[in-house]
Amino acid sequence: MPSVTPRVAPAMPLPADAVVDPRIGSSGACLLALEDGVVFEGVAFGATQAGGGDLVVNTSQTGYQEVCTDPSYAGQVVVMTFPLIGNHGRFSDDDQSEQPWLGGLAVSHGTAAVLGRARQIVHLLRSAGVPAIAGLDTRALARHLRASGSLRGVITAPGETDAAAAVAAAQSVPIWEEQDFVSRVSATAPYEVGVRGPVVAVVDLGLKTNIVRSLHRRGARVRVLPHTAAAEDVLRSDVDGVVISPGPGDPGLLDEQVALARAVIADGRPLLGICLGHQIVARAAGASTRRLRFGHHAANHPVRDEVSGRVTVTAQNHEVEVVSESLPEGSGFYVSQRNLNDGSVEGLRHHARPIETVQYHPEGSPGPLDAAEVFDRFLGHVRAQAPLETP
Repeated sequence: MPSVTPRVAPAMPLPADAVVDPRIGSSGACLLALEDGVVFEGVAFGATQAGGGDLVVNTSQTGYQEVCTDPSYAGQVVVMTFPLIGNHGRFSDDDQSEQPWLGGLAVSHGTAAVLGRARQIVHLLRSAGVPAIAGLDTRALARHLRASGSLRGVITAPGETDAAAAVAAAQSVPIWEEQDFVSRVSATAPYEVGVRGPVVAVVDLGLKTNIVRSLHRRGARVRVLPHTAAAEDVLRSDVDGVVISPGPGDPGLLDEQVALARAVIADGRPLLGICLGHQIVARAAGASTRRLRFGHHAANHPVRDEVSGRVTVTAQNHEVEVVSESLPEGSGFYVSQRNLNDGSVEGLRHHARPIETVQYHPEGSPGPLDAAEVFDRFLGHVRAQAPLETP
């Protein structure tokens, strides 16, 4: 990208202790620089290092902890439009993975809960090396990204306030579509949750904790497998159904997982694809995918079922969509759900086999649980095919 002249956005006229709660402390002035030359001045309060990635905007009013620990945000700088982030602390049971994976966090106000230091969300960010910046007009930033489309950005280290250098750093951030994020966030070895019930094999491309809980809560024995799992491991004789999980990155890089999905489709056992898993199954069926101008990252996306007409409010976090017109007529699949905001594909179902995919997150975390019935349908298919358990 050619060099551009930095353009500093208007700063919030507030002192550092007004945008970062003194109980968690700040580390000095820093910048959020975008590759198009726009620069926001702010206050550092996360890890004392620089970080960058594609900027994504999340408009959820709650759930910042789940956002920070969602593996699907790997390598991205998350911009929260709700102004107060941190005010109810952090509860480890709500973490969606073992650590934050995001490249940075940008907020208007970094606040603190009336809790010990270890229960502040900022402590989790600092321990994981995730920089954070406060003091931004995040809604103005969101409007800029909506107009320009996705942009790369960098949060500078505390004290690094050279705007031209920061913009140059933003322009050197690796291209999102060219990075393998799944191998960073996937489990490295199989593990199981539960000892009884039908066996559900979950291929971990960036699995969230609440997906495992949602399956186990409905009586499944959940077997989590790394993203490198071979078809013969996923489709062992004791497996009653398969889930391909959400995760970060472009499905165009995941040919091995597409081949795995093709094998599961041919096998005929119940299959559920969620978010990235939805895109993987779609590609296995012969459809293509493409990046959205700006992704869906919120807890209030309305989705209509194309068969029943029912509208469900859903949680979403993705950069890529399935191209509706690319789905081959002879694939056996049809578009089952669409996003009412932009008409994008939100789900596929198979005409003859117990296979369903959803682009949204039925497990919420954060967000509504209106779509949790997706798990009920899947487990219904699984139980219909699973052998009866003996006492």
